[in-house]
Amino acid sequence: MLIVQKYGGTSMGGCERIENVAQRVIQALDHHKCGLVVVVSAMSGQTDTLLEYAHFFSSLPNTREVDMLLSSGERVSSALLAIALESKGIKAISLSGRGAGIITENTHTKARIKYIDTNHIQKLLQEGYVVVVAGFQGISEEGEVTTLGRGGSDLSAVALAGALHADLCEIYTDVDGIYTTDPRIESKAKKIDKISYDEMLELASMGAKVLLNRSVELAKKLKVKLVSRSSFSASEGTLITDEEDIMEKPIVSGVALDKNQARVSIADVLDRPGIAAEIFSTLAEANINVDMIVQTIGRDGKTDIDFTIPQTEVELAKKVLECFKNDVQSIEYDCDIAKVSIVGVGMKSHSGVASIAFKAMAKENINIMMIATSEIKISMIVNIKYAELAVRTLHDVYALDK
Repeated sequence: MLIVQKYGGTSMGGCERIENVAQRVIQALDHHKCGLVVVVSAMSGQTDTLLEYAHFFSSLPNTREVDMLLSSGERVSSALLAIALESKGIKAISLSGRGAGIITENTHTKARIKYIDTNHIQKLLQEGYVVVVAGFQGISEEGEVTTLGRGGSDLSAVALAGALHADLCEIYTDVDGIYTTDPRIESKAKKIDKISYDEMLELASMGAKVLLNRSVELAKKLKVKLVSRSSFSASEGTLITDEEDIMEKPIVSGVALDKNQARVSIADVLDRPGIAAEIFSTLAEANINVDMIVQTIGRDGKTDIDFTIPQTEVELAKKVLECFKNDVQSIEYDCDIAKVSIVGVGMKSHSGVASIAFKAMAKENINIMMIATSEIKISMIVNIKYAELAVRTLHDVYALDK
């Protein structure tokens, strides 16, 4: 049996917490009698501190040097955990992304994993080592140190679990699993025992912060069973698995909230073939992630296009869309919005799910500005001042506390 464990920055936030992680690793060895690969993040706050150092010298530091700098955080924590384990009589060794054979594209600060050469790790496991891997990083085929983007340690863990054909991948954070919604917003939120890859992917994409959506997507692709649990409690956590492995599929599994949203409204666009393609191709070339899109029916040769983007990309979008100022009457940006989403595989086989949501929102006088749906998701854009009320309302109307 082989298990991959991943511990986040909060779990690794200082020597005492690293010692706690070492105890958890020993408990897993004693309980499962298994091979163990442990992926770690940098100690909490260290990545931000390193970025501050870089920005002291330059507002736009060279991305290659940023990767060299940031990757050191995970190497520090992996080495400290290996030292902690050895002090307790456990045979352990730390590896950088290069040492772990994680080969990526030659793209800095947001590289994608191409493949993993597992020969070195397999050899170390056969020799009885607990292998501690620095997450969030890899090496390009050109020999350059790369990082996978914020939250990339989750991705490292899932990719290693898939490449090593691990029986389980455990993601340890400071929360004890996936909840029906954010417990800080709705005190009646309940922990979910099992959730499908698709539901978790939607929740992660819609604003739930427990797991990086890229890691869930990769887990589904590689058929890696994930468990999200706390490194500070004995909770069983939440299992993320195939839909077929879940006996009772709830109509709605959870409610997600994303406050990092901005609405772009383009009025009186010249209604000609290809104009929408030009606008969204330009945004794509600037790596601006467009989410919900609504286009009105053309009238008098003009149409309106509304869409949402991350709030953090508004200033870039303003520069990018400047080239269309002669084709439109106006472009407005609204940052006082939020996206509220309900997710559940049971929606596939139940009618009337959307009408329940819309009636509940109307009862609370919450105006819905935009709507987007998929087979297992309904997302609504609302004014940000009503966002948390909308979450509580939807959580209540679908009886998620039951």
